[in-house]
This record gives sequence, structure tokens and C-alpha cells, in this order.
Amino acid sequence: MTSPEFTRNRDNFCYRHPDRQSFVLCQRCLRTICPECQTQGAVGVICPECMAEQRREQTPAQRQAQRRWGRGPAPVAVRGGQPVVTYSIIGITAAAYVLSLFTGQLLPQWLAFNGVFLYPQYSGTFEPWRLWTGALVHSSLWHVGLNMLSLWMIGRILEPLLGRWRFLALYLIGALGGSVGVALLDLGGWVVGASGAIFGLFGALVIIARHLGANLTGILIVLGINLAIGFIPGMGISWQAHVGGLVAGALAGLVFARTRRPNQRGLQIGLLTVLVVCLFLLLLVPPLIYG
Repeated sequence: MTSPEFTRNRDNFCYRHPDRQSFVLCQRCLRTICPECQTQGAVGVICPECMAEQRREQTPAQRQAQRRWGRGPAPVAVRGGQPVVTYSIIGITAAAYVLSLFTGQLLPQWLAFNGVFLYPQYSGTFEPWRLWTGALVHSSLWHVGLNMLSLWMIGRILEPLLGRWRFLALYLIGALGGSVGVALLDLGGWVVGASGAIFGLFGALVIIARHLGANLTGILIVLGINLAIGFIPGMGISWQAHVGGLVAGALAGLVFARTRRPNQRGLQIGLLTVLVVCLFLLLLVPPLIYG
């Protein structure tokens, strides 16, 4: 179900498939196009009509050069609606888990997040990569399986809406927000898993769905249940990472929702940069709190 505002706003739907919503615009004609209609161009994606026109405008020399170098038509941005970045993240994370089975605790010791490793005065070392690599390691097969299942479910919705690079940026911002939340609220606690990044996707999904006028009931129920589980004593779940990722993802989602036009690309990048800078600035707070 959708709201009347969502249904009336045709800019939210593919111009060739009126029943398919999308956040991606053709970079030539600026019409909304769904994943099936997206063809990767030199900059951004292009709709089928603009791609056909571009090919008609090619000179014989250009067509000959294309054949000579074996370059066929540009690949579709999201082939058949398949979320390539989502599958890539799942594959890399699964590979990291399999590798951890052969290395014992060695890989988690290198990659797991602990806020003290951001402050040499506490740990004697500085290992900032843990802000993101903690999302690669998991404590059990159930842990990695449930997280990757959540990523697969949300990624199939968000990645086609946002496009590959925006979705990747959102995932990384969510992971960063989760680590910042742990550093602020549980300095010294060990955290593994992609939960912060997953909650970042949840936060962005809620904001974007609200912007599109979609019914949020199902999303909010699932989000509320997952968030509440983190507060159950004895579960061993870092609610701090969940909250941090959720807030960071929601803010990134708000940026995406408000800066979707091509002429706002610079503004979008600037606002996302400000968000990331603010997250890093929050890392200055723990030494003031914990002394």
C-alpha cells in the first residue's frame, strides 16, 4: 500500500514501467528509470531511448574503433535488477568468515572493533581500519548468516533505488556509525559483525520509504523487533552499534532523499562528506568522557 502523494508523484516511477519505483535518473533526459532500463554510460546511467540516440550519433570511425577494440554495448548498471554490490559484500563477508575458520582467533584479533585501538594513550597503538573491518568478522555461522540474510533482503530494495555507489557509501557510513556508537557508549568493548551497517540500511530505508510515501508499518515492526533484541540482557548483542548505525544510516538516507536531482550531485557529495566528518569528530569525545 502507498499513500496518495506517492501515487501522484510520477517522478518516483520509471517512465517506461509506471509500476516500478526508482531513485535513478537518466543522465541525458533526466527521466526516472528502473534497473531494467538502466544502461551504464560514461557518467551515470542512460535510458534505452537516449542510448539508441547516442549510437545513432556515432560516426563511422567511432563504430569502427568500437568494433576493433572489441567493445560491445555498455553493461547494464544493475543487470536484470540484480544488486551487484549487495552480492559482492555478501561474498566478501562470507569469505572472511570461512578464512576465520582456518585462522582461529587470528583474523578477529586483527579486524574486530574495539574503541581503545583508536586511542594510543589506551592501547599503545593506532588501528583505524577497525572502524570498518569489524563488519567483516562474525562470531558464528548463525551470526554471519542472519546478517547476510538481512543484507540480501534490504539490498534488493535499496541498491536498485540508489544505484551501486550510493548504496556502497551508505553501507560504509552505517558501519562507521556503528563503530562510533560503540566507541562513545562502550569504549573497550569488543564488537564483531555487520549489524551496524545493516541498521544503517534500515535507517535509510525508513527515511527513503517515508519520502516516497510508502507504507512503513512492516519496516518499522521489523526494525523495532531487531532493535529491541539488542537490549535483552545476556544476548551478547551490541545495541550501541545498532543505534549508531541506525542514526548514521537515517541521516545518509535523508541526504539521498533530498538531493536526488542530477544538479544536486555536488550538494549530495558535500552533505555526505559533512556527515562522515561529523562522525569522525564524535570520536574526539570518548577521551573526554573516560579520561
